[in-house]
Amino acid sequence: MTARRETLTRERVLDAALNLVDTQGWAKLSMRRLAAMVGVEAMSLYNHVRNKRDLLDGMAARVFEQIELPDPELPWPQRVRALCHHANICFSAYPAVVGALAAGQANPRSPGALRFIDALLGALLDAGLDERAAVRHYRSLLAMLFGSVLARTGDIADATGAPDEPITDWFCRTVTAEQLPNLHRTLPALIDVDCRPDFDHTIDMFLAGLQATAGESASGPHSTGQR
Repeated sequence: MTARRETLTRERVLDAALNLVDTQGWAKLSMRRLAAMVGVEAMSLYNHVRNKRDLLDGMAARVFEQIELPDPELPWPQRVRALCHHANICFSAYPAVVGALAAGQANPRSPGALRFIDALLGALLDAGLDERAAVRHYRSLLAMLFGSVLARTGDIADATGAPDEPITDWFCRTVTAEQLPNLHRTLPALIDVDCRPDFDHTIDMFLAGLQATAGESASGPHSTGQR
């Protein structure tokens, strides 16, 4: 008996694209390779994605859709922390997609992806921020999330400079205590692959500042996280 072929859906196409980029990089992403992964002809993909940009937007949306949302009844600081924690996990699993998001090459265009954005904005509004301040803080948090992922995956300890000299060797040869004293002092930590950004500490500082400027001055339902 012939095995029944799995029905091709937009979600299956997007998940296959995420897997392809994760394992082989952006350079290997093509409609032909993607079609081969899902067992169809390349033209069949266009029944589910309109073009390359739609594919990239869909991949970004799939990443956002995986972010776990906290209980909306929790106090706003706990919601912000939980949302950032889960977003960091999901973004860290797909650093290539985060790079595309940060560069403006993809946007998470799906109702499911918007739920994360709505939840984070809701928590910031409950902190006592007005609409414009909430948007500014949301964008700051998103930049922190993207930056944390990109810093872990694109540090100088991992990069390569000239073909005949690793970038870490170039730094060690070029950075001197006389000309660049602060960089020279911190260079061993900078090139240490284990010295990565402490994301939880960054969120702690963000929340402390937000509570000092907005949360402490808020009153009524905003200060308790209730709507």
